[in-house]
Amino acid sequence: MAKTYDYLFKLLLIGDSGVGKTCVLFRFSEDAFNTTFISTIGEDTAGQERFRTITTAYYRGAMGIMLVYDITNEKSFENIKNWIRNIEENASSDVEKMLLGNKCELEDKRQVSKERGEQLAVEYGIKFIETSAKASIRVEEAFFTLARDIKANTEKKLVCIWIIFVFLINLYIIVNHCE
Repeated sequence: MAKTYDYLFKLLLIGDSGVGKTCVLFRFSEDAFNTTFISTIGEDTAGQERFRTITTAYYRGAMGIMLVYDITNEKSFENIKNWIRNIEENASSDVEKMLLGNKCELEDKRQVSKERGEQLAVEYGIKFIETSAKASIRVEEAFFTLARDIKANTEKKLVCIWIIFVFLINLYIIVNHCE
């Protein structure tokens, strides 16, 4: 039997290959961790014109985006700025974003401090959470936080649409009354 739901959100998890995007998603959806995932790595298409349509289609309709980096991989953190630029070029301007520093269970191999992650999130005005798909640390919290933010944003839009609708109805009544 199909599950029922009140809301349906399109979420994207983006970041460099190997940062744990699939593992984060699998931990949230199945509450499991699989060490034998075949990497879902795609070819790096940045800047290649023939892939622009695919990239745009991928982002179209996204309501939330998790930008994921690996705390043990400095380069994956540095590339977050490139991913944000990609979002700005292809996604809706009001898409909710969250920064995830994944693999926080590997403290002894850490290359990116928690403070640097927090600073980057503040710089872009987005939320930040460190997670571990492997140790099941704060993954559910990240998804629920993003979902709550999307829901609040959606409800705000609906209120604005309703206010505009009521205003137009009142304007129509006033105009017709004055004729």
